[in-house]
Amino acid sequence: MPAESSANPASPPGEPEWLALVRDQVRGLRFGVVQLVVHDGRVTQIERTEKTRLASEQPERRPRPPAT
Repeated sequence: MPAESSANPASPPGEPEWLALVRDQVRGLRFGVVQLVVHDGRVTQIERTEKTRLASEQPERRPRPPAT
């Protein structure tokens, strides 16, 4: 990966390419993880794991038997 990129016009001048990529990954994520892999002090890989949350349903409550 090159150190800087002019591909993303919304990026401030001089911003590293990986930072713009991480920003884009985080913006599109509702629940999950964005993980950076670094080798020799440089970001070499960006991993994104997205989770889909399902609405939790309340379990059906059964009445308790009377105490004896």
